[in-house]
Amino acid sequence: MKQTLLRMGSVALLAALAVSCSREAQVAPAAGPTAAVVNQDATRDNNLAMGNPSGAVTDATNSPNNYLMTKTQYSLSYSRDKGKPNWVSWHLSSAWLGSTPRQDNFSSDATLPSTWFHATSSSYTGSGFDRGHNCPSADRTGSVADNSATFLMTNMMPQAANNNQQTWANLENYERTLVGQGYELYVICGSYGSGGTGVNGYATTIASGKITVPARCWKVVVVLPEGSSDASRVTTSTRIIAIDTPNTTSISSSWGSYRTTVDAIEQATGYNILSAVNSTVQATIEAKVDTGPTS
Repeated sequence: MKQTLLRMGSVALLAALAVSCSREAQVAPAAGPTAAVVNQDATRDNNLAMGNPSGAVTDATNSPNNYLMTKTQYSLSYSRDKGKPNWVSWHLSSAWLGSTPRQDNFSSDATLPSTWFHATSSSYTGSGFDRGHNCPSADRTGSVADNSATFLMTNMMPQAANNNQQTWANLENYERTLVGQGYELYVICGSYGSGGTGVNGYATTIASGKITVPARCWKVVVVLPEGSSDASRVTTSTRIIAIDTPNTTSISSSWGSYRTTVDAIEQATGYNILSAVNSTVQATIEAKVDTGPTS
């Protein structure tokens, strides 16, 4: 009888622990320590779930500098005259991650209108700037097709090497750390202004004037526990990371040094970055500077 009671007690304890873990998986991320619960039911969700920041449309004739391009892996607003994206938006969860190696197959984007300038990998050769991914290669490792899509030149911006390889890379690594802890992210990033400093010095354009070198590179990250109806789950306590960095070689490798508000980025760009989120919630979260961990 004693052994039977012990077995019954063990079963009850395991059941209680299972319920407890299930509840913990639904706790929203705060600016403090992150949870360590990985949701095995992660999905690939709408890359524009948080909104279309600039109201981009698929009208190449009337909107050539706010041209919406929708791919399986990400969505973007492209500027014909600047030869680069205005912004790129994508969803990141463990469902997008796998073991596919980096393809490094930089290529022009055949889906651009045929009469437009098509940047190629050689457009950046000798410029002193990196072919800076907006949606990073390491965020799309589920298949060769997914990873290759990140090497399309419509996903690139002329980015100072230290910004791209250190500051930007450190934030990208941290984002994937959050995914490993059971969160899903919505990432919107882009660049604005004209004039950056690469290894060859200051420049406003490359590729004989066809690609604008941005002055600033920005990113907004929405951090959510795994779930559905994501825009409606954003609350005033949802963690929002926003950074705005100078496009220069003399930049700190610590992305946390460049944290700002979504409001400040919107003022600089004219965008409504989280347009699908409740306006009352937006007013609160877009005015906050993130103070959470950076690694």
